[in-house]
Amino acid sequence: MKILVVGSGGREHTICWKVSQNEKVEKVYCAPGNGGTELLEKGENVNLKGVDEILAFAKENKIDLTIVGSEELLVDGIVEKFQAEGLKIFGPDKKAALLEGSKAFAKDFMKKYGVKTAAYEVFKEAEKAKEYIKTCEFPLVVKASGLAAGKGVLICQNLEEALKAVDEIMIDKVFSSAGEQIVVEEFLDGVEASILSVTDSKIILPFISAKDHKKIGEKETGLNTGGMGTIAPNPYVTKEVYDKFITEIMNPTLEGIKAEGMDFAGFIFFGLMITAKGVYLLEYNMRLGDPETQVVLPLLESDFINLLESGIDRKLSEIDVKWSNKSACCVVLASGGYPEKYNKDYEITGMDSVDNMLFVAGAKLEDGKLLTNGGRVINVVAIGDNLEEARAKAYSDAKKVNFEKKYFRKDIGVLYR
Repeated sequence: MKILVVGSGGREHTICWKVSQNEKVEKVYCAPGNGGTELLEKGENVNLKGVDEILAFAKENKIDLTIVGSEELLVDGIVEKFQAEGLKIFGPDKKAALLEGSKAFAKDFMKKYGVKTAAYEVFKEAEKAKEYIKTCEFPLVVKASGLAAGKGVLICQNLEEALKAVDEIMIDKVFSSAGEQIVVEEFLDGVEASILSVTDSKIILPFISAKDHKKIGEKETGLNTGGMGTIAPNPYVTKEVYDKFITEIMNPTLEGIKAEGMDFAGFIFFGLMITAKGVYLLEYNMRLGDPETQVVLPLLESDFINLLESGIDRKLSEIDVKWSNKSACCVVLASGGYPEKYNKDYEITGMDSVDNMLFVAGAKLEDGKLLTNGGRVINVVAIGDNLEEARAKAYSDAKKVNFEKKYFRKDIGVLYR
């Protein structure tokens, strides 16, 4: 088999690593990939841009399965174009991709099908949004409706912050076209959980839970990032929480997918908030989460390729997914200055001395050396019999990998509540 993975981050490196474990897989192409995917034994990076180039490559190289990590390409309709050419691809069609591509569409979908979520209003005009905000209680959440690389969510503590958030998103366009429409949402106080899943539009198979640490600073302080680390399973996802997720969020989502005629095989990421009032859905992503993938896939004992092919064949109901009963921890090594300005092209050393897994996020291979090439550079991942052991292993390795101005949080996996 020849596999094509579309994307360039730590998630894509993890996917390439996981699919490489299938004996039938002889080649894993990653477009455009990174220094880590290039170093995989079965891996090869291909510099492709846009749906048409990727499609032409898949046809020419007789790719057996394409897995899409990029949300933009899903919204652009890459799945329909592949299917029209008779090529196997795992991901949502254009309509289903809107569940991630438009927060306004997603919230309306949740409301229509009874998915438990926070109260909200949608606005296309800044002045009307501001008028509404003046009637609200605080804290309050202001979101860019479109794709903003996981950074378009602003939690506002008071009226001044909320009005400023509207200006930044809608007037200053800090998230570019993602801010043409905004969602103003009730603030939910609680702890977050991520549940990744696969669906064939007949059933949804949830994966084990994970917990992301979004903020740049310890104790969840400072600016939002793409994620500074993760653990799995999430200790806050008790049986009671999981059961509520199934009945109040997952099952109504599946009903909505069927009712809306969304017929696809792909991933659904459920971003949850666990509160004293119950379990709420914050958002959908229609692809695997990053860096949640980095702790979830290493705990998957079933064959990943077989799982995806069963989805494409609409036979997920026949699959028994097996998970390790261990714990995993991912610590993200980031460039100093991230998520704002940071420098690139620092040499990364010490990767040969680690005892556990490393997934490359923002690094490139140049003249045999791995150089920093992004804000989040390396994902250090370890598995242990329990969370404490997984954390200890991950942090031991995090100290061994070095590059100039390396930064990482020291409290990934620490439970503050």
